[in-house]
Amino acid sequence: MSAQTKYAAMSRRAALTAAALAAMATLTGCGGGGSAAVEGDMAMGAPEGAKVTVIEYASVTCHVCAAWHKENWAAFKAAYVDTNKVRFVFRELPTGPVNVAVAGFMIARCAGDDKYFDVVHNILSSQDEWQAGVNPRDTLFRIGNGAGLSNQQIEDCIKNPDNIKAAEARAEASAAADVDGTPTFLVNGVKVVSPGSPSGPTMVDLSRAIEAELAKS
Repeated sequence: MSAQTKYAAMSRRAALTAAALAAMATLTGCGGGGSAAVEGDMAMGAPEGAKVTVIEYASVTCHVCAAWHKENWAAFKAAYVDTNKVRFVFRELPTGPVNVAVAGFMIARCAGDDKYFDVVHNILSSQDEWQAGVNPRDTLFRIGNGAGLSNQQIEDCIKNPDNIKAAEARAEASAAADVDGTPTFLVNGVKVVSPGSPSGPTMVDLSRAIEAELAKS
């Protein structure tokens, strides 16, 4: 079986999950969610129970999420994550093409906790490749290979029934938070919005919300 045929089969399996996720994550709610930990959270910075928790709901296939990370991630990480001022929590909310998003998140997790964020950020940074005609399959395999996974390990990862079940559970949890778009940021459970911003909450608005929480006694 060729690599392309294998990927087609793999994508169909992911698509089974994608259909369910798309139905759950319609992104038409009124926003919300809390800062309590949920199963599957991936976190950086301060430990659980920190004074300030920043939660991001995002998808590796969301172009607005990619823009936010390109414009703000380095500054946000340096100011608040690397300094342990906040606990940063990333929650997966797959958006279209959902099968690609689901596969991307699975690969990030299979690469290991220590490489998860690197894989996520590399996929976000590579979205322009798809606009240029590169098959998302090639992007995901390249990034997975760069994280130390062989093609066979990537295929096994995405086909694994336990991984698919876990992806469904994470999407259900994100959908239950009634998030109305990606990226969505919550600072101690309160949504941060920057009206008119083409790439989600601005660093200024996030910082204002974070600093207000840090200043509380």
